[in-house]
Amino acid sequence: MPELISPVIPAGALRRHDQPTLSVDELVVRPWEPSDAPAVVAAYRDPDIQRWHLRSMTEDEALRWVRDWPGRWAAETAAGWAVTRDDRLVGRVGFRTLNLAEGVGEAAYWVVPAARGLGVAPRVLTVLTAWMFDHVGFHRMALAHSTRNAASCRVAGKAGYVYEGTQRQQALHTDGWHDMHLHARVALS
Repeated sequence: MPELISPVIPAGALRRHDQPTLSVDELVVRPWEPSDAPAVVAAYRDPDIQRWHLRSMTEDEALRWVRDWPGRWAAETAAGWAVTRDDRLVGRVGFRTLNLAEGVGEAAYWVVPAARGLGVAPRVLTVLTAWMFDHVGFHRMALAHSTRNAASCRVAGKAGYVYEGTQRQQALHTDGWHDMHLHARVALS
């Protein structure tokens, strides 16, 4: 009988940490707060955020969304942060899925229109990925984006996520099925 392999990261490794607040230049990356809900609603009114994230948000949905993040952190299944500049929401970054047993996660992000082109997403994604590698022990973080989303491809590259291939018709968007580019970073051994 084959020997069972131990999990890469033991249960409790994420939740033993308080969810960090980090600074990246002029940006503050912090856990979501209920008071962020109106800004989340405004962000999801942006056609690009709706297009790539396949949803809009009502006030009630946004409030539930921001209130759900601490539970996902405690369950060690996901982690999400608000990205602010001068106390105003400019983006979101996080890991929509986390699998401690395999030491892997999947990153996600968006930036409001007024903050695009300033390097917000790659800077915060780089710092949070490093934190997850260094403080929790993750081995691999991936991200996927539509092949039609050139901006996300640039973000992935700038954040050190290497292009690995194309997943054919992998994700449904409002205009149909999209091929998705897959990128990943692996912790340095």
